[in-house]
Amino acid sequence: MSVEVLDGATIVNFVEDEEAFSGSIRDRFDNLDADHDGLLSYSEMLKELQTLRVFETHYGIDVKMDPDELSRIYDSLFVQFDHDSNGAVDLEEFKAETKQMMLAMATGLGFLPVQMVLEKDSFLKKAVERESTKLAA
Repeated sequence: MSVEVLDGATIVNFVEDEEAFSGSIRDRFDNLDADHDGLLSYSEMLKELQTLRVFETHYGIDVKMDPDELSRIYDSLFVQFDHDSNGAVDLEEFKAETKQMMLAMATGLGFLPVQMVLEKDSFLKKAVERESTKLAA
């Protein structure tokens, strides 16, 4: 983890950089695709969603959630990614939905810089690294 400064433009520029964004998407997809079949099953996606712990914490403090409610939330998130409703997420579906989420984060952040704690291999960290590399060049 590291503390970084970013804004909405950092994210938008990363998403619009086809080479950087697509490479990051491919890397994450390949890491999630445990059985290497070119598709993400519900169980493969669930592991990723659970590591985010978005619903199990409130401002960093663990919160006990009803397991049935949590399951419904994860189910609906998987459906959001599975555009063709075939029970699996392919690379293009993963990329399209991740892009939408990243752009929604950019909109939410706006264009005033904020300081955030970022995971080492997160898409936001990659966006900051991309920006730092471009500025250094």
